[in-house]
Amino acid sequence: MARIKHIAIRTEDVEKTAAFYKEAFGLKQVGLGQNGIYLTDGYLNIAVLKFQPGKNGEPLRLGVDHVGFQVDDVEATVARINGLGGKPLTDRAEVHRTDPSRPQSYYEIKCLGPDEQVIDVSNAGWVGAD
Repeated sequence: MARIKHIAIRTEDVEKTAAFYKEAFGLKQVGLGQNGIYLTDGYLNIAVLKFQPGKNGEPLRLGVDHVGFQVDDVEATVARINGLGGKPLTDRAEVHRTDPSRPQSYYEIKCLGPDEQVIDVSNAGWVGAD
């Protein structure tokens, strides 16, 4: 079964938004990237990302931008998404595997679901999401 392990929030002020979630909910910062701050509650990774124009047809929104699912079989999951009318936004050949022990490290295929909702599919998961 797939597990929700990642949620991304787009904001104009990354530091202010991350500080809010850390103070309001006691989340721990587990990473700092070029475009965002990565937080966790120990089970779920929350990426607080800078709002910027989308790439490769990926629509971007302020607020909750996309949800990530950790799955056992990426290819089978992407095939199911395609069969249900969704589509991948990234080609598996374009995605590089990175070191999951590093905070900004991830491995995912971005897909579009109903209503152009962006969905990340990963078998490696995200930092802080056990």
